[in-house]
Amino acid sequence: MPGKVPLLLLSLLSWFGTSHCCLQDPASAYRFTGAVCRLTYPAAVVLNEKTTKVIEAAFQHARYPSMKGEKSLLFIGKVMYGLDNLEIHNLSIGQSAFELHPGEGIAMEISNVSAVFKGSIQYGYGSWLVNFGHSVDFEIDSQIDLGINPKLYCGDGKVAADTADCYLNFHKLRLHLQGDKEPNWLKKLFTDFITLTVKLVIKGQICKEINKAANILADFIQDRAEQFLTDGDISVDIGIAAAPVITANYIESYHKGLTKYNNKVAVINESVFQPSHLTEDRMIYFWISDQFLNPMLKAAHQDGRFQLNVSGEELTTLLRTNLSTAMPELIRKCLLDSASPELILWSSSVPHLNSSTSGTTVWVQASGRLHCEGQGTPVLFFQTDMAVDITTSYVNKKVLLQGHPTEISAFRAELPLQDQQRHDEALEFLKEAVVKVGTPKVLSVLGVELTRLLDKQGLYQFDLFNPEVLPRDGFVVIQMDFGFPHHLLVEFLKRTLQ
Repeated sequence: MPGKVPLLLLSLLSWFGTSHCCLQDPASAYRFTGAVCRLTYPAAVVLNEKTTKVIEAAFQHARYPSMKGEKSLLFIGKVMYGLDNLEIHNLSIGQSAFELHPGEGIAMEISNVSAVFKGSIQYGYGSWLVNFGHSVDFEIDSQIDLGINPKLYCGDGKVAADTADCYLNFHKLRLHLQGDKEPNWLKKLFTDFITLTVKLVIKGQICKEINKAANILADFIQDRAEQFLTDGDISVDIGIAAAPVITANYIESYHKGLTKYNNKVAVINESVFQPSHLTEDRMIYFWISDQFLNPMLKAAHQDGRFQLNVSGEELTTLLRTNLSTAMPELIRKCLLDSASPELILWSSSVPHLNSSTSGTTVWVQASGRLHCEGQGTPVLFFQTDMAVDITTSYVNKKVLLQGHPTEISAFRAELPLQDQQRHDEALEFLKEAVVKVGTPKVLSVLGVELTRLLDKQGLYQFDLFNPEVLPRDGFVVIQMDFGFPHHLLVEFLKRTLQ
């Protein structure tokens, strides 16, 4: 079914970085796939709003070479000419349309491109009748339809577009010398074959510039993606695992999703992706395997990301939350008698995540120690194995994590010798505090930190409508509608026109 699409569609799938190998058969690559991006037909409507700007940039940024030639004409003799300083003016673009050709590529048509080309021409013609030369300004009125049939393929481990199948249909291309709209028969004869030459030059340069713009756009989006997926020493290789698939309703790309940390790269070889996992109701879908997420959790743990320090009045306020278990005397005394008590919490084992239709569960061993002012030795140390059910949402450009422990085991606590007789009392208080105070606090801080990280990478700049995070068996689906941010297009155009 025909519709509208921008050149942006060719490059949006290049959001993900590069690698050096991909399989041509998508089905054989599913088990090596850590992430999938499905861009559906409705997304093209939004992207189309930006098409004309990119096409305009391609036309305006094109540099047309000087042309020289000669031709022999009856009764006149040899005609010599040169065209210089060809520039484009008064550009306007009608509309763009496209079709997705299943298993083949994308057919794009940009119609009603109107422009005036201006420059200067040197020409001379002579025979035994006449012999003279001229140097005059000229302009060319044009009306063009542009067609591109890009083929998507796996190029150097990323989604690439071959735009070699590019053509221009000229509905009007008329050259005028010195602004004379009605040239005499000699000028008309001259302009006829000059116009043919200009057609070839314009076609070659415009198609060349569109291919260049597509590559620049792909690199631009890819650079943004690489930045988005990198923080400190942690990065992700999301080169494609297989050639992209095109159906009548969507374009789908398959990505490796391999976490890189400390010169080590994760391995994914048992992914469970199937195309039936995704629907076509929303504009864009991201399918993310647990095998993608767990190495990221491991890298974050090894990088010391899962540590929280709570001190002073904030700590005192937290532990004064109404709990059914009485606060042990050593904790109460630490909070009241110390000007700056400090509680340090951290993950003491690599967290492990499991997604299912009932939710996402994270298993982790958590440890903590309480310090009082002026004491190098903690007054309390505790450690527990936990399973926490977590739900994730993105509301008002903020990550919200909510959850509760479903299992607490192997809970142990270490107290000073003089307080050993109160061990059981302290243990019960700590268990309740972990469930009712500690877990909500940790999830709240994690949500804030994830929001900060996403803001740092620029996600807040996008208009995301009703994003949903849906846990499934062994994977998570993120689905949403979106609006392409105008300022990113402006940034790209500035880069293109440099």
